[in-house]
Amino acid sequence: MKLTRRKLLGTAGAAAAFSALPMRFAMAQDRSIRHFWWGNPTRDERTFQVIDLFKAAHPQIDVSGEAIGWGDYWTKMATQTAGGNMADVVQMDHGFINEYVSRGALLPLDEYVGNGLQLDHYDDGANAVGTINGGLYGVSIGSTSQAIPYNTRVFEEAGVEFDPLNWTTEDFAAACARITEHTGGAVTGSEDLSLYIENFEVWVRQAGREMYSEDGKIALTVEDVRSYWDFWGELREAGVIEGPDATVRLDKGMSELGIVRGTSAMTFRYANQVGAVQSLMADPVGAAMVPHRAGMEYGHFVLPSMFLSMTRDAGDKEAVIAYINHWITSPEAIVTLGLDRGIPPSEMGREALAPHMSEVDSRVVAYFSGIQDKIGPTPTRKPKGAGEVRDNFMRTGTEVVLGNMPASEAAERFVEDAGYILERAQ
Repeated sequence: MKLTRRKLLGTAGAAAAFSALPMRFAMAQDRSIRHFWWGNPTRDERTFQVIDLFKAAHPQIDVSGEAIGWGDYWTKMATQTAGGNMADVVQMDHGFINEYVSRGALLPLDEYVGNGLQLDHYDDGANAVGTINGGLYGVSIGSTSQAIPYNTRVFEEAGVEFDPLNWTTEDFAAACARITEHTGGAVTGSEDLSLYIENFEVWVRQAGREMYSEDGKIALTVEDVRSYWDFWGELREAGVIEGPDATVRLDKGMSELGIVRGTSAMTFRYANQVGAVQSLMADPVGAAMVPHRAGMEYGHFVLPSMFLSMTRDAGDKEAVIAYINHWITSPEAIVTLGLDRGIPPSEMGREALAPHMSEVDSRVVAYFSGIQDKIGPTPTRKPKGAGEVRDNFMRTGTEVVLGNMPASEAAERFVEDAGYILERAQ
């Protein structure tokens, strides 16, 4: 049998609130839940501290935490889902929540709202993305937007002057060239972002389009993909961004980033992750917008950085609700979490956090406030199969970065493959 690329793809895809709970739960001594999240050293430390706070307030409930890096998180999640062994509480991403709801892997939380789960203090619309087909499947635990973390010392010493809240791709390219020249190539201007679909999404929105249509199909164009890969290809050819060897390591851990290792001056992250980058390096880290193409829109949007969701394998559902509620109503928990998972989506949370913000936290909040008048509408919901489309983007882009395929051919292939992946996933 001839194994076509299409057939290959088809085969591959295969505290206060708790006190309101009934007393019959309060006396139990053998209750336990599991919490699974993707993390980094800073996030893991903060999360385990919140777990300890919860356990101190609810000694009858044990919580075991399981953390893994983003690169392996969804593979392990898929394995646990297939095996019927999901953790009781999982951290969800806006790009995957619709897919896991479609699989029946998450439970709606609506019956608990006002009955153990307090959401009346949340900002209007804060849980809109986590509400799917009329049901609440994910409680937002932070708001964020895209950002370009940059090494301010390197920028200053290279004499780069720019407006971090309003710069173009031409400004970005000039900064990369200046930094690389000033450091004699020891530090390139930026990580090569060819394989970052999250950065690419901003590029698409700058042209006034969305990644996906309302009916779950590909809405971007071949030209969107080609122009993006060509832009990074030109910088790569000029030698002002990191080379292929550093680029094709997919979903790198935070400590592997060029800005942390001191080999590049910029990378892509969400604003809430700037603090984690700062925690791994001595030079001060600033936050800039993703540069926009001259004459086009900014492309940014605000999104829930992540959700807490209850899985279909949850045993003690009341304990799960008490745990989630503790995260969003306990001032101690909110202060402990800081901005790592995003800016609190409630005024109560922001007021609790304000006196405790670090210098980098203050920079992140100032950045987030500064971009508000440049924020576009919330993007269309990512359809089932979006996770596999992301993987395909990285695989196909790798061929471009390694010089095995021209951007024009790779762009056509990616759009064709993505369309088929989504069609098959429905």
